[in-house]
Amino acid sequence: MHILPRSLVARTSLLLIVGLAIVEAAGLAIHALDRFDLEERSQVHEEQVQVFSIYRTVAEAKPADRHDAIDDLHIPSNVTVLLLKEPDPQIEGHEIPFPAMASPSFMHRLHDDQQNHEGFPPQNFPPPGAEIGGPGREGAMAPAGPGFPGPGMGPGGPEFHFPGERPDGDHLEGDRPEGDHPGMDHPPGDPHFPGGVRRRDMPPFMRWALLPSSLYPRKVLIGQKMRTHSTSILLPDRDCWVVVRFVTPLPNPFGSPTFMIAFLVMSIAGSALIVWATQRLIAPVTTLANAAEALGRDVHTAALPENGPSEIRRAAIAFNTMALRIRRFVTDRTLMLTAIGHDLRTPITRLKLRAEFIDDDELRNKVLSDLDEMEAMVAATLAFGRDSASAEPIVSLDLRALLQTIMDEAAESLPDKADDLFYEPPNVPVRIKARSVALKRALNNLILNALKYGGSAHVTLIPATRPGEKGNAVKILIEDNGPGLPESELDRVFEPFVRIESSRNRETGGSGLGLSIARTILHGQGGNVRLENRPSGGLRVIVTLAP
Repeated sequence: MHILPRSLVARTSLLLIVGLAIVEAAGLAIHALDRFDLEERSQVHEEQVQVFSIYRTVAEAKPADRHDAIDDLHIPSNVTVLLLKEPDPQIEGHEIPFPAMASPSFMHRLHDDQQNHEGFPPQNFPPPGAEIGGPGREGAMAPAGPGFPGPGMGPGGPEFHFPGERPDGDHLEGDRPEGDHPGMDHPPGDPHFPGGVRRRDMPPFMRWALLPSSLYPRKVLIGQKMRTHSTSILLPDRDCWVVVRFVTPLPNPFGSPTFMIAFLVMSIAGSALIVWATQRLIAPVTTLANAAEALGRDVHTAALPENGPSEIRRAAIAFNTMALRIRRFVTDRTLMLTAIGHDLRTPITRLKLRAEFIDDDELRNKVLSDLDEMEAMVAATLAFGRDSASAEPIVSLDLRALLQTIMDEAAESLPDKADDLFYEPPNVPVRIKARSVALKRALNNLILNALKYGGSAHVTLIPATRPGEKGNAVKILIEDNGPGLPESELDRVFEPFVRIESSRNRETGGSGLGLSIARTILHGQGGNVRLENRPSGGLRVIVTLAP
């Protein structure tokens, strides 16, 4: 079982796509961690804003009406608000310092803005110069929890100043936001504070700093258990705690549909680009393989183009050089065989004429038999040389009809063997591309060889199981009832001039070239031939041809 695909293009594409998937997985992990952190921060900020809003609503209500005020709140399902005599008993918290209070100069400026920005600050906001921290707040430290300013910003330390405000209370003109000029009007409900700070943009700690002294909490405890955040705030007027629990949902970094769509589009586009690029890079290898296959069929095939990258050019040049040498070798061999055959035929003819003058009939017949055998060997040798360099064009033909013609001609030429010929054609035509004359000669040699030396010839044509798939072959089985061959001789009988004496002798007229010629022709057609012994006895010839 092969784990990797057989194709080089498929293997390379698969490895590159796997690498892309690993890189994308790492990127997704980094994105998820970043989104987790961002959403955690957003949830904490939203939680602090809601805690402030809930606390102020409860603190402003009368003690007897605070439960009703809580019931009237539009609280999300993940938020729980309780009024207890003690801090949250379920989640242990730690105390945090009070928020910093605003500077007196800011309070003066804020008091002046009340007339221009209706609805803020609240009506019970202390007048300018009043102490925001309330009695007993001297030396209070700023909280160290999330969303609160750091230590040292309470009344015991430096006062808190808003952006664009000097410690002396003067406004910094250079710090005014772009487009925000003195005297410009601002929309109602969106008041601007000194320094260009908008109400909706205030961080949570700034909201606590603006609370009036009567609403300032006496103590604040925060804690966390798993994904439940607890804030316990002690009301200023009595020993009563406002407990707010938040159950923060697990952040989903991939919740956005656009993100998933973009990710899928990116993955598909990347995979398609990898497949296309791999095909482009591997295309010269496929071209080289096709050229080698074509050279095996015809040594006079066209040369490869010598272009592309340096490695591909070197391979093309080497292939073309090899093909040129093979063509020269085949041409020289053909010319040599033709010359030898021409030179031998003349003395053989003279010897036949002289043998006619031999008075001894027995001796004369032996000499003439030897000369006929020599002439047949010369003719077979010439045919072997010509077939290896055949220039016959390749055409489309019906193999089923071609085999039927061969079987009919064999029955006509050997009428006493007609009953030993059997043919099993398929129900559908089997079309292949081949040299019809050369292929007919090769199959005829194999069938006659089985009939002469095996006593019978049973021919079976098996079409390709998947005609459209490359590498799927058409099979021809030629079986006989002869003695078979030793296993060591099954491949050697295809060599030129090799004869097995037990089944090949002079009386049969064999020259040892029939199987060699057949194999040469089939190789030139892009096919193959092999022999095997049948379990029930006899020899089986297996011919494979490309559909």
